[in-house]
Amino acid sequence: MKLLHIDSSILGAHSASRELTAEIVAQWVQKHPDTTVEHLDLAVHAPGHFGADAIAIKGVAQPEPTAAQRAENALSEQLVTQFLAADMVVIGAPLYNFSIPTQLKAWIDRLAQPGRTFRYTEKGPEGLATGKTVIVASTRGGVYSTSEGGQAMEHQESYLKVVLGFFGITDVRIVRAESLAMGDEAKAAAMSDARAEIAQAVA
Repeated sequence: MKLLHIDSSILGAHSASRELTAEIVAQWVQKHPDTTVEHLDLAVHAPGHFGADAIAIKGVAQPEPTAAQRAENALSEQLVTQFLAADMVVIGAPLYNFSIPTQLKAWIDRLAQPGRTFRYTEKGPEGLATGKTVIVASTRGGVYSTSEGGQAMEHQESYLKVVLGFFGITDVRIVRAESLAMGDEAKAAAMSDARAEIAQAVA
């Protein structure tokens, strides 16, 4: 079994999402000792934002690709191949400004390739990255899960569920720690609750 461990927090050792992804991976490997782990730190190795050179080779027929286009295509192919090879994906996804980090969004943009992770049919889009399990370590400074207003404001878990579902992944498990910026007591309680969720997520 191959596990792809993705971190995207820019906070390094102070990151709650990194703490949770490390615990998720450790518990998963303990239960599944045949697992091989590959770690991708998007805060350190962030792909460039998806631009014209990145999409050029994927588009309509054109003259010989430029060096910049070939380099962008090679990066996208590297990332999507790595993703498709994984059976399990663990994603650290902190909430930044009501959404996910731009580094994580740039990675997802590289994965969204027709013919690789999805395709369009006469019945609509079909996900091609089926059979995977994804565990998302979701961290938030405030509380968004307990009210309709809060749920409407977050475009983090909701976005990840939609885009992963578009890729054909139906087994998406959320390990959530919120209220992390609401005092030491609230943070400790949130992390304790998240650790309890880890045990269920890796079961």
